[in-house]
Amino acid sequence: MLTLNEHLLNQVLLIAYQAGKHLQQFYQKQVHVELKEDNTPVTEADLFVSQFLTEKLTALFPNVPVLSEENCHISFEERKNWKEYWLIDPLDGTQQFINRTDQFSVLITLVRKNKPVLSVIHAPILSITYYAMDNFGAFKKQVDQVKLTKNTLNFDRPLRIAVGATTSQEKVRSILPKDFPCEFVVVGSSSLKSGLVAEGAVDCYIRLGQTGEWDTAGAEVLLGETHGAIFDSHFEPLTYNQRETLINPHFVMVGDQSLDWRSIFQFN
Repeated sequence: MLTLNEHLLNQVLLIAYQAGKHLQQFYQKQVHVELKEDNTPVTEADLFVSQFLTEKLTALFPNVPVLSEENCHISFEERKNWKEYWLIDPLDGTQQFINRTDQFSVLITLVRKNKPVLSVIHAPILSITYYAMDNFGAFKKQVDQVKLTKNTLNFDRPLRIAVGATTSQEKVRSILPKDFPCEFVVVGSSSLKSGLVAEGAVDCYIRLGQTGEWDTAGAEVLLGETHGAIFDSHFEPLTYNQRETLINPHFVMVGDQSLDWRSIFQFN
């Protein structure tokens, strides 16, 4: 298995930056858009960067398989025996890319024994990169590099909740107590929302809709290094490569796992 160290992290960061440059080039022109079987959009940028990341990671780490959102039809029978693998989303926020909001990113996560242990989230147009590694810390790099610290919060002010641009805020309010004070912060890709949770800019991110394991794996490492957590509607952790499906259940990301979130969220 790969040794978790700063050299490995730097290698992955370099690949993410290279992928980001490719996305920037595609972003400057009109791209062809198709609909996948699940009715979500995919562009030539998604497909190109997926192949680029797969080739780069395989060349550097030939014994570690790569699972991409754009190549995720590998049978559970085959992948369930993987001890570690790269889980990638070449373009998290495809709709934001199409809509030209700048809010999209490249995601690369190393998953070991069904647990994400290293992640890079790179938003090339915003020039923001989040990265983290088990027992190493979590960082945000924009102009300067900043180490993200342990988040602590309380419920003595309105809860700051990250949601997507197309998210029904009434749907999100439906799992909160009536008239519970909250403020919504609209952000594009899932990974950028998780970065805001990790750095304490918002308190939580609620997702009541379909996502893939590649959408949350990177956040697991970021939040794990900043005292945050991700849980489903039963307040259980999300799983990685332990089911036939790679689709996540509804989930919540929180910045401070020590709070009594069960008293706040009222899932049916």
